[in-house]
Amino acid sequence: MNSNTDKKPSFFSGLTGQILIAMVLGAVLGICIHNFISPEDAQAFSKKIKILATVFIRLVQMIISPLVFTTLVVGIAKLGDIKAVGRIGGKAMGWFFTASFVSLLLGMFFVNALKPGVGLNLPSIDLASASEVTAKTQNISFENFIEHIVPKSIFEAMATNEILQIVIFSIFFGLAAASLGDYVKPVTHAFEKISHIILKMVNYVMKFAPIGVFGAIAGVFAVRDFQELAITYFKFFGSFLIGISSLWVVLIVVGYIFLKGRMTILLKRIVSPLIIAFGTTSSEAVFPKLTEELERFGVKDKIVSFMLPLGYSFNLDGSMMYMTFASIFIAQAYGIDLDIGTQMTMLLVLMLTSKGIAGVPRASLVVVAATCGMFDIPIEGIALILPIDHFCDMFRSATNVLGNALATSVVGKWEADTESVNPIESKIEILYNENAY
Repeated sequence: MNSNTDKKPSFFSGLTGQILIAMVLGAVLGICIHNFISPEDAQAFSKKIKILATVFIRLVQMIISPLVFTTLVVGIAKLGDIKAVGRIGGKAMGWFFTASFVSLLLGMFFVNALKPGVGLNLPSIDLASASEVTAKTQNISFENFIEHIVPKSIFEAMATNEILQIVIFSIFFGLAAASLGDYVKPVTHAFEKISHIILKMVNYVMKFAPIGVFGAIAGVFAVRDFQELAITYFKFFGSFLIGISSLWVVLIVVGYIFLKGRMTILLKRIVSPLIIAFGTTSSEAVFPKLTEELERFGVKDKIVSFMLPLGYSFNLDGSMMYMTFASIFIAQAYGIDLDIGTQMTMLLVLMLTSKGIAGVPRASLVVVAATCGMFDIPIEGIALILPIDHFCDMFRSATNVLGNALATSVVGKWEADTESVNPIESKIEILYNENAY
């Protein structure tokens, strides 16, 4: 008997190790391209190599709509009644808004304490790129948000991956299915089988993750002088990292308070989704993988399928922290003094206007620009942070994933649905071989 068959795969043969290797190789390649070829050729290279990341993200986006719809319908049907949906939904929204408020407060505290924008003198401002962001701010308002959450057509919502709209339709559909009882069980079972097929597709799609991360990292470093960025934006980026690190500490401590020792297990489970989100700057890219890992962790599928889609629209902790930080930073850079009352008003505006922005390109920047306009801060100030925004986005995307994983796990525990999962007996483990990851 060959003893090699009993050996577990090494770290670097798994998905997480491959992604880390891809990040390093991408950074090395990008830096070499930036240093040894002309800026024009580097720009062309960046555009071409980023296709790898685009293809990977599009593969993930391809399965998000059917996955959200089928799992959420099945989850609500299993919950059984409106009372259960209301109970879990109430806990979810309570968590989401509390977490968002704390994230916004942390951003406001650190930007005021560290004052990264005071006395700032940046040598170049890309107003052309800023105009692309500010052009999108005209539709950002509370009224438009309310209109936006209700879909005109479920097919249009699915075609454009409007997660919040899909959630609204799925809730109505799931409640209607639950109210009809045994009569619609064949339909519910069919959706459950479809969701398993889609989760199996996740296994195939995730094999492209290292390639996508490699393309994303190489493309950025090819056109950005990392040393220049580090020196020019040291104060802004360094202050932001202090703030986002503090948010991580808060989230992890809260996780240990509610989940005790199982928080360590959760962190191990979500390492791969965190790294993918970090490398691709897209929390949406890990939605299917995060769904799978949370079920493996032991959160009931009905809780995961209900919580995660809501979380992706209402619980973007990293983005929330960044939005107050960036808005007040721009005011500081222009010498505009905002009193605490104005800043608290800005915080509440961000709390409302930022909901439902998941999947919108550069969504955080769009909301920041809109907020600046409301408070008479020059919208063109967005150009100040554009050169460093991609690197900030890496951290805030990973933070969004951590926040949603924690929220789903804690609400699952509150519902007494979290349990120790036997890797052999778990239906998810049956569908997916752990060695594949």
